[in-house]
Amino acid sequence: MKKVLDKQFFNRKTLAVARDLLGKYLVRKTGKKIRRYKITEVEGYVGSHDLASHSSKGKTERNEVMFGEAGRFYIYLVYGMYYMLNVVTEKKDYPSAILIRGVEGLSGPGVITRELKINKKFNGKSASRKTRLWFEDGGKINPRKIKKTPRIGVHYAGPVWSKKPYRFILEE
Repeated sequence: MKKVLDKQFFNRKTLAVARDLLGKYLVRKTGKKIRRYKITEVEGYVGSHDLASHSSKGKTERNEVMFGEAGRFYIYLVYGMYYMLNVVTEKKDYPSAILIRGVEGLSGPGVITRELKINKKFNGKSASRKTRLWFEDGGKINPRKIKKTPRIGVHYAGPVWSKKPYRFILEE
């Protein structure tokens, strides 16, 4: 059994956590079945000054989890049909999170949540065995295997923030 990533892992600078999540495992337990997926793609959202972040317009009922403790899930619905899985990072009241965009064998954040049966009930819960959804260590990744690109679908953030290289991809 691999080490479960705890609050300390997530209570760091968002972009460092995003890079470090590559090669780690997203783990989901349903019934007695445990499935592990290597994380291959993530995007970072760094505070309320980040115009691509949900927190850029201030605290709302939808995004209040982002203002909470690191290591908690921020789940929201897009297009009325896809849940997005995020994990909160950094210190309390500094609203930052990482979107899980891809795992080995599953590409796209909506595909991940559908296949792993992740929905709004996980919103605000901690990433732990207790919640049946957590992250495990997968060892170190060679930094040369990490590609940085702009985030996807954030054109509304304007020319500066939409082009920030806050998307990280593990190339194997």
